[in-house]
Amino acid sequence: MLIAAIVALGVGTYAMRLGGVLLRGRLKLSPTLERLLPMAAAALLAALAGTAALMAGTDFAGVARPAGVLVGGILAWRKAPFVVVVLAAAATAALLRLAGVP
Repeated sequence: MLIAAIVALGVGTYAMRLGGVLLRGRLKLSPTLERLLPMAAAALLAALAGTAALMAGTDFAGVARPAGVLVGGILAWRKAPFVVVVLAAAATAALLRLAGVP
């Protein structure tokens, strides 16, 4: 049952991607919609990142996780190497949790 669900989701994902490629020339979008679609994708990713940073299941994740994400975001914005971003974010959250901050 689980394998069938995974296969169905995989087939659906590739069908949607293929549909986008095949229908791109047939579907005419307004210039306003073409301008707004990339912003909608960015807003969706930001909402997903915000939810993952702030929530642990249905509860607030505490202060340590958002603080680590903030440190990682600032370093990424300053164009630090990826390894530095990940290690600094993890170290920030770990040190705050070690200090007793939830």
